[in-house]
Amino acid sequence: MDLRNSLLVRRRCCVQVVVFTHAYGDRSGVRYLTNGLKVYYAPRVPIYCQSTFPNIFGGFQLLRNIIIRERINLVHCHQAFSSLGLHAILQARTMGMKVVFTDHSLFGFADASSILMNKVLKFILADVHHTICVSHTSKENTVLRACLPPSWVSVIPNAVDASQFTPDSSAQEQDVVTIVALTRLVYRKGIDLLAVILPDICRRHPKVKVLICGDGPKRRVLERIVDRENLHSQVTLHPAVPHSEARQILARGQIFLNASLTEAFCMAIVEAASVGLRVVSTRVGGVPEVLPLDMMILAEPEPNSILEAVDQAIDGIHGVDVHGQHLRVKTMYSWARVAERTLDVYDKVNVSTRDDSLFARLRRYHRCGWWAGKLFCCVASLQHLYCQYLGYWCPEDMIDSAPDFCAAAAAAAEGH
Repeated sequence: MDLRNSLLVRRRCCVQVVVFTHAYGDRSGVRYLTNGLKVYYAPRVPIYCQSTFPNIFGGFQLLRNIIIRERINLVHCHQAFSSLGLHAILQARTMGMKVVFTDHSLFGFADASSILMNKVLKFILADVHHTICVSHTSKENTVLRACLPPSWVSVIPNAVDASQFTPDSSAQEQDVVTIVALTRLVYRKGIDLLAVILPDICRRHPKVKVLICGDGPKRRVLERIVDRENLHSQVTLHPAVPHSEARQILARGQIFLNASLTEAFCMAIVEAASVGLRVVSTRVGGVPEVLPLDMMILAEPEPNSILEAVDQAIDGIHGVDVHGQHLRVKTMYSWARVAERTLDVYDKVNVSTRDDSLFARLRRYHRCGWWAGKLFCCVASLQHLYCQYLGYWCPEDMIDSAPDFCAAAAAAAEGH
């Protein structure tokens, strides 16, 4: 290893990551995970789909204290529907921080909620240093929604811990083909489509069993279909399980069925492929980019096409190289490669010489629309005044600093 690579590895080994999120049940305050990751659980109550109530100033003081205490120099936020993340972007930019945003979703352009969300996203991303999307389809969607130059957006897929999703043929029933659907039971995941094709799957393949694992408002639709068609002997509805137990559910099947109506990436099909299942999925969003066609059968989001794909998967189930497929997924979606590409984005952002003065920020916001741009400028100005007030009321030298992780790591390296 040459000197340059040695310095690069040493610098990146001293990267400290601090997670900031809202409280979950009994998880509040500050916790350390088993790998030493530090997590701040803010006292914010989620009101819908794990999103907190949107407001302009909420949590600014807490986030400012954490940024100063932990000596943070870059903030990375995720998900367009995360109000906590969107607040953090605006507040971090007000403090002069470098900011990266990752979008995991696809949105439309016509309905009222999408129009409003797209306008908010345009405002937030106008001042972000770089944006990451999980697929090329997601990138096109985000570029159009937020009116961003394509060069400001990178594509970095999600990753899977393949060591947690290994094949296990002992979990399968002998002489039985099991189709697994592990998903949230909501409209977007195509549960209505799944309910329509369940009776046909069971009629065409009397020895096939279907295991559906998940919870959500569409569960009652599936229960009614199972009861009406008397499918109890072939269809099992299992409640949602923690992510740590997902592999146990997946290992019970040979085929994974995803009937989603929209997906930016679909992590579930990657985990299923890693366990060795043959994937049947609707051809929507970024799904066609995720797996090669010898691992996945694509169908149009309509009943007959999905049924044909399921038939094809059942007929070819014995031709799947389970362990070879696991190794391929492990190589394609390793955390090490994803982390390396993300660090490259951080390096690019850290050396950015973009003008981040208040005037330059207001100019970027003003370009977001004739009336919306003026509103965004007012919001950013109020944030700036509030930040100045916090600096006067609680100066930085009054905030205790956390132990310097990088200095401790360097000292340990010198000791060795």
